[in-house]
Amino acid sequence: MKVLILTYYWPPAGGSGVQRWLKFVKYLKDFDIEPVVYTVQNPEYAIVDDQLKKDVPDGIEVLKAPIREPNTILSFFGNKNKKTSAGFLNPNPSFSGKILQYIRANYFIPDARKLWVKPSVKILSSYLEKHKIDVIITTGPPHSLHLIGLRLKEKLNIKWIADFRDPWTEIDYFHQLPLTEKSKRKHQMLEQKVLKNADTVLVVGKTMKTNFEKFASNVKVITNGYDTVASTHEVVLDTKFSLVHIGLMNADRNHNMLWEVLRDLCLESADFKEDLQLKFVGSLANEVKDAIGKYQLLEHSDFIEYVPHHEVSKYQRSAQVLLLPVNRVPSAKGILTGKIFEYLQANRPILAIAPFDGDLAEIINKTATGIVVDFDDVKTLKESIQKMYLDFKNKNLNIASRNIEQYHRKRLTEALSGVINELVE
Repeated sequence: MKVLILTYYWPPAGGSGVQRWLKFVKYLKDFDIEPVVYTVQNPEYAIVDDQLKKDVPDGIEVLKAPIREPNTILSFFGNKNKKTSAGFLNPNPSFSGKILQYIRANYFIPDARKLWVKPSVKILSSYLEKHKIDVIITTGPPHSLHLIGLRLKEKLNIKWIADFRDPWTEIDYFHQLPLTEKSKRKHQMLEQKVLKNADTVLVVGKTMKTNFEKFASNVKVITNGYDTVASTHEVVLDTKFSLVHIGLMNADRNHNMLWEVLRDLCLESADFKEDLQLKFVGSLANEVKDAIGKYQLLEHSDFIEYVPHHEVSKYQRSAQVLLLPVNRVPSAKGILTGKIFEYLQANRPILAIAPFDGDLAEIINKTATGIVVDFDDVKTLKESIQKMYLDFKNKNLNIASRNIEQYHRKRLTEALSGVINELVE
C-alpha cells in the first residue's frame, strides 16, 4: 500500500511541527505501508535542525515544489527585513505592523501559504495520474495544505485523510488575529468544507474530536507521542531544585501566579532561594522575561536558545521538575501540547498549569506522571511546589509512571496503519 503525505514541515525544519509526520514516516514501512512525502522546496523555517534528517528512512521518495513564503509576500508591502516568526504574535505592533497583521489575517486565508495551493494541485494531479497512490494525507497547520487535499479529492475522488495537529478556528491564537467578520466566516466555511469532505479526520485529542464531530462523520484520535532516545551517558539529576521548561513559551503561557509563588517561597525560605533554579530551553516571549524580572527571579534563571531535538532529552531527564504551562485561552481544555509525551518518557515529575478537566490533565492523571494545577489556584500551586521541594530535599522526588508505552511513536504508527487500512478496504 502507498500513501502520499503532504506536509509543510519536513527536515531540516526544527521545532514541534515536524515531529508527528517525520516519526510516522519513520515507522510506516514496518506496517507494510510505503510513504511518499510532498513538501516545500525553498522554505523559510523559523527553527532549523539538521540532525532530524537522520530520522528520514533511506529510500523514501520526497517530492518538493517551490513556494512563495510569507516573507516574500510581505516584502511587497514594504517589509523587506521581516524575520520568520518563531511562533509569537506581536501584541504591540507598530502602525505599519498593524497594517501588515491585518493584511496577513484577512487577505491570506487560511494562512500565508495559500499561494502554494494552486500549483501543488497541478503538480500532484499529474503525479497521481502516473503513480498508484491509495490514500493522500494532509497535515496542518498550515491549513492551506488541507485545501490542496480538498481540491485533489474533488478532482480525482482519491481517498483522503485530513490530519489536524492543531485546531483551525479553535487554535489558541485565533481570537487574537485582527479578523473581520467576513474573514471569520470564510475560515469557518473552509474548515467545515474540509471536515465534511475528508474521508477520515485525524486529531490529537478528545476535545478536538468532539468539536469536529459536529461536521465530520469519521473522526479518529491519534495523539502525538515520544520516540526511543538513544543515550550513551548516564542521567545525572540537577543538583539544584530545577524547574525546566522545554520549547516556546508565549504570552498566553505566562502565568503570573507561578512567578509570584516562586518569589514568595524565596522570601519565606533562605534554603529554597538558594536551591531554586529555573531553566528555559527555547524561545520566550518578552512578556515572560519581563514577568520573571518583575518577580525578582532572573538570578535563578537560565535561558537556553533552541537546541537540536536529540539533545533535548538531556535537559528533560536531568530536571528535578518539568514545567508545563498551558495557554490561557478559550480553547485551553483541548490543548494537548506535543511536549507532554516527551516529558512522559523523561520519567521526571511534571508540574502543569492547565484546566483540571482538560485533555492534558487526563493524560497526566492516568499515567501518574505529575500534578495539574488549575488556572488561578494559587493555594494548590504553592502547596504542590512546597511538597516537591520537600521531596527534593529528602532525595525522594520521583514518580512511578504507568502505561506510557501506548504513546510510543511506533505504537501510534500501528494505530495509523489501522486507520489507513480501514479506509482503503
